[in-house]
Amino acid sequence: MDLNFSSVWQYWPFLYNGALLTLKMTAICAVLGFALGVLLSLIKLSKFRPLVWFGQFYTSIFRGTPLLVQLCIVHFGLPQLLGMPLSTTQSGILTFSLNSAAYISEIFRGGIQAIDKGQYEAAMSLGIGYRDMMKDIIIPQAVKHILPSLVNEMIALLKESSILSYIGAVELLRAADQITVMTYRFFEPYLVVAVIYYVMVMILSLFAAKLERWVNRSDRVS
Repeated sequence: MDLNFSSVWQYWPFLYNGALLTLKMTAICAVLGFALGVLLSLIKLSKFRPLVWFGQFYTSIFRGTPLLVQLCIVHFGLPQLLGMPLSTTQSGILTFSLNSAAYISEIFRGGIQAIDKGQYEAAMSLGIGYRDMMKDIIIPQAVKHILPSLVNEMIALLKESSILSYIGAVELLRAADQITVMTYRFFEPYLVVAVIYYVMVMILSLFAAKLERWVNRSDRVS
């Protein structure tokens, strides 16, 4: 068995820059997806039926079609309609944020509906408005309940960012492709990239576990 990882490490700047882009895309899309997901969950919980139908339709579209197809529509299709090109970063952020929002909205909707109805009744009896009740009472409690699911969604974003290589974004997988072209070796670059992904996911999981313990401990103290 002929393995030569030195041929991979001499091109470490490709891997470094690819990892930075992967983390950057994951962070941006997680924040945007979270914000859009919260808004979408509130839309689906509203009593205005057209808004509820819109939220359900939006979710069904993004959960019912492959992410790669969505990326191709945004990156190759939207420029045809808009008459202006999108960079790979712009296409990735737009696609992943919209896609993640659909999943997060369902996670959030479940978390909000899991809150005891007594919380709503107590807030209303104290004269707290709906907006303040959701912002200060309901949503903070829902976030604590759905924290593991939100972390799983962020991990999924991190791993799914590899499909950006399809449209030419130089993230980790594309960096490995470039190394294979220059070294004519395939096993080592892809194995190294797999290990890097694994390490990033494990770090994110450990951080999430510590955050969850801290939240649970703060609840007991309060």
